[in-house]
Amino acid sequence: MKNQAANLELLLDSPKKINTKFVTITSGKGGVGKSTFSANLAYKLWQLGFKVGIFDADIGLANLDILFGVRCEKNLLHVLKNQATLKDIIIPIERNLYLIPGDSGTDIFRYKSEFMFETLIEDSSFLDGLDFVLIDTGAGIGEYTQTFLKNSDDSIVLTIPDPAAITDAYATIKLTSTFKDKIFMVINMAKNQEEAEMIFKKIQKIAQSNIGNISLDYLGKLTKNPLINHYSKNRGIFVKEEPNCSASMEIEKIARTLAAKMEQNVLVQEDKRFGKFLKRILGHF
Repeated sequence: MKNQAANLELLLDSPKKINTKFVTITSGKGGVGKSTFSANLAYKLWQLGFKVGIFDADIGLANLDILFGVRCEKNLLHVLKNQATLKDIIIPIERNLYLIPGDSGTDIFRYKSEFMFETLIEDSSFLDGLDFVLIDTGAGIGEYTQTFLKNSDDSIVLTIPDPAAITDAYATIKLTSTFKDKIFMVINMAKNQEEAEMIFKKIQKIAQSNIGNISLDYLGKLTKNPLINHYSKNRGIFVKEEPNCSASMEIEKIARTLAAKMEQNVLVQEDKRFGKFLKRILGHF
C-alpha cells in the first residue's frame, strides 16, 4: 500500500447526515474468540453493503492487522505524537471497509491536548460516512475497556460454554449495566442452538434477579467449528474465504440482526463523528 492516503480519497462519499453507529465488542476473559469474531463481523457487514470501520482497541494485544493480512506500519500513537495523520494510518481492507489500528500499549493515553483533539476531529472527517465502527476491546473490565463501553452506542459481550468465561461475562455485564440499559450477547463455540440459548437464558435470569433494570438481547451464536479454528490460527477471514460455510451463515445472521436492531434506534443524540468519539475516549484519561 504505497499511498493509503491517496486511495482513501476515493473510498467514501460522506453523506450530510452523520449517523455512524459505534459498537464495542468485549468479553469477560481472553481466549473466547473475540478478535476473530470482530474481524469477521466487520467483513460480513461490509459484504451486506454497509460502510464499516473496525478500531483495534485491544490495548496491549492489538493484532487485527494480522487477522486481515495487512501490514500496519503506523498506528494511532503516531497520530497523537504528530508523526502521522489519521489518513496515513487507516488501512483500506476493501472499498468502504477500513482498519483503524490502535497501539499495542497504553502510551496513546499520554498524548492528548485540546489542539490534538480538534486536529483529530478535523482530520477524521473522511470517516463521517461510515455506517458502523466496531471497537475490538481487550478482554476483562479494566479502565480502558470501560471507557469504550461507556462511549459506544451499543455493546456486544461474547462468551463461550465455559464456567469461568460465563462468570467473567456476567461480571462484565454487571459493570456495563451501571451505564448502559441494553447489552447484546453472542455465544461462541456452542455445541448447538440449544446450548447457546440455555447459556444465554441462564445469564439473563441471574442478571434480572441481581441487576434489575438491564435488557440482555440475544444476538446469536457460533457453533464450534474446526473451520473457524483453522482461519484463526492461519490468520484469515472465514466469511471471505468460505462464504457458504455454516460459520459464515451464522455470522451473517448476527450481522443482519445487529443492523436491524440498531436501525430501530434512529434518534441521533450527539455528534456522531469518529473524531468526536476519539475525543470522548482520550479525554477520559
